[in-house]
Amino acid sequence: MKANRAIIASLILASVNAFAPQQYENKRLSSSVKMADRAFNIDEEFGITLETGRKCPSLGRILMEDTQPGALKWMQNAELKHGRVAMFATFGYMVQKAGVHFPGMLSVSEGISFADISSAASPLDAIQMVPQAGFSQILIVAGLFEARAWNRQYNEGSNIPGDHAYDPLGYTSKGFDNEKMDKMRERELKNGRLAMLTIAAWVSNDLIPGALPVWHP
Repeated sequence: MKANRAIIASLILASVNAFAPQQYENKRLSSSVKMADRAFNIDEEFGITLETGRKCPSLGRILMEDTQPGALKWMQNAELKHGRVAMFATFGYMVQKAGVHFPGMLSVSEGISFADISSAASPLDAIQMVPQAGFSQILIVAGLFEARAWNRQYNEGSNIPGDHAYDPLGYTSKGFDNEKMDKMRERELKNGRLAMLTIAAWVSNDLIPGALPVWHP
């Protein structure tokens, strides 16, 4: 009886060992096929431009190899929003350096005028002069915008990165599915990426004078 049990156990173990490699290979093959499909889709996603030969760079492919479509859209939206903020920041940086400012008072209660902000030694010093209430207003407005953008992307089902249903100039009146809009979206993305690098360099130079060995405002 014991011999029979030993024979049955050995047969079961042999069967498991025989089938395990095949199952592993099938699983690995299936994973490779899925990875190939995902890589192909990444290359066609918005943000892969001519500078990279219409191919996702190697580092980007590694970082996004397990990314789901929803997460990829989230990252695309995040990049566009950061780029837009950086473009405003570079513009504001140059405006402050040029001494251009609004008339009147920024804060009557604090006794701070726009001229005071403009006369600060650097944009970083100007930021520190903004009252706490001013930052609170900025956070509230930004929070409302983020809530609207989140609802647009996840509840209203917009699959177009950067489309937050706010277009006062009517650029998207003919929709997004046309060659002109594709070029405009790509230009915005490139300008946003350049602005992010620019504002980072300018701020670094303000914090560490001489860190940026090229012309800057």
